[in-house]
Amino acid sequence: MNVFPTSVFLFFAFDSALVVWASVGDNFKDCKQFLYMRTPPVGIADGNLKKICQRYNNKPRFATLYDAARRVPVYSAYTFKKSDGQKRVDVPWMYEPQLGSPDEGGNMQALPQGEIDQLIEDSQAVLQDYADAVLYERGPLNPDEHQADNDDKAATYTLTNIVPQITTFFEESWSVYLDKIRKRLNNFCRGKSYIVTGITTSGSMIRRDHEDRLAVPKYLWSAYCCPRFDRNSPYDVRYMFPTYAAYGQNDQVDNSIIEVPLKTLESFLKNETDFDRNFNIFYKDCIS
Repeated sequence: MNVFPTSVFLFFAFDSALVVWASVGDNFKDCKQFLYMRTPPVGIADGNLKKICQRYNNKPRFATLYDAARRVPVYSAYTFKKSDGQKRVDVPWMYEPQLGSPDEGGNMQALPQGEIDQLIEDSQAVLQDYADAVLYERGPLNPDEHQADNDDKAATYTLTNIVPQITTFFEESWSVYLDKIRKRLNNFCRGKSYIVTGITTSGSMIRRDHEDRLAVPKYLWSAYCCPRFDRNSPYDVRYMFPTYAAYGQNDQVDNSIIEVPLKTLESFLKNETDFDRNFNIFYKDCIS
């Protein structure tokens, strides 16, 4: 599997500027609250990847492991907030200045309308990469439908949280799955829910100006952990707690979502990728 770095941004709402602060570094020090037992997934060779604590309005919102070489996130980790599923549509796309230059500090910015600095283009995806990629949608790993307040929703609109998803897969399969999980956690999770959503790749790339720019996911996968849940829920739901998972192929035709136990997903990913044998998404498999 190919793995990737992370990003963050500055958001302009009408005539006021809201500052998005970010931390790019070797750990998730300031974002561990989005990880079950404050522990990130283990068993991923992440030496060349960036760990980004995605901040918006000076507040951490979620964590992303980002592969700058392939300009896509490997995974985003976030806490689910009970939501009515509404999208926020008034947010410009953002980028992470720190990926281009560590000297930029923590201030995230909206992507410029005109010419883009080469340091930005070299380190992460930009909107021009998607301009002629007509088969693909900009698909978030942390979707705004899984967040409740406007700031949490706005924080998901960074291209470091985005992967190219084939339109039919995005609209007919993955979005349907995300809404199913939203309703399940809304109704039956009684405490905090932790979600990790990521990708695998197979070498397929989106090209621009005769250059490989974005890795195209082969599979998308996701797992949730809800230690406190409704133990009186119907059996056809109860067996999917405290944790369950899913994966789907990013394909035009063969793109159904398969829900599986957590260990089944981990075994699948170890076979599909170069994850280590000790690959584990949640600390002690989300068993409290």
